[in-house]
Amino acid sequence: MIQFKNVSKTYNKTNQALININLEINKGDFIFLVGPSGAGKSTFIKLLLKEEEPTEGNIFVEHQDITKISRRKTPYLRRNISVVFQDFRLLPNKTVYENIAFAMEVIEASSREIRRQVPMVLGMVGLSDKAKQYPHELSGGERQRVSIARAIVNNPSILIADEPTGNLDPETAWEIMKVLKQINRRGTTVVMATHAKDIVDTMQQRVIALEKGRIVRDQHKGAYGYED
Repeated sequence: MIQFKNVSKTYNKTNQALININLEINKGDFIFLVGPSGAGKSTFIKLLLKEEEPTEGNIFVEHQDITKISRRKTPYLRRNISVVFQDFRLLPNKTVYENIAFAMEVIEASSREIRRQVPMVLGMVGLSDKAKQYPHELSGGERQRVSIARAIVNNPSILIADEPTGNLDPETAWEIMKVLKQINRRGTTVVMATHAKDIVDTMQQRVIALEKGRIVRDQHKGAYGYED
């Protein structure tokens, strides 16, 4: 599904963000990517999304070496990889329904597909009754669920969640984790970067820990292991 082979990323010739990363993530895995600030989590995600290119090594997504595909073909890669951000990134002048539909319009889905798929994912994240509301009318947890619905509406094989609970209270954070786990059970591979120690410790998923650009731990049913 995802493979990093001898991947390093250096900025400005001296700042080593990632150092010789070798890693395999299988289809259907739920991964917590942990580590202190500056450990390399953001760079890992940017490389996977092809927002950055590795200085050395190769990255494979579904057997395709994404380090060799052209920028022109990058949007097609991103149809298989969706992202949920900490700050939601919803379009303020569009309703909940329109925000999710927009993700399908971008890939030129038909009106029929949109009418079928959007209500389905709204139901999946528990927001069927919020379709006509605007982002400013929603709570933080509801906005995050909208962003998750938008991320999964095109059935990506990989969902990257970048600190998705960072701006939420603990109770709401657990609601978001239940949604992500439900998505994972449907077969989507989830890679979640987080500092949320309680979530990682409780959920007991595979934990990949980064420190100073290196993988220092890759543990099934792992714990957070940091005090930051």
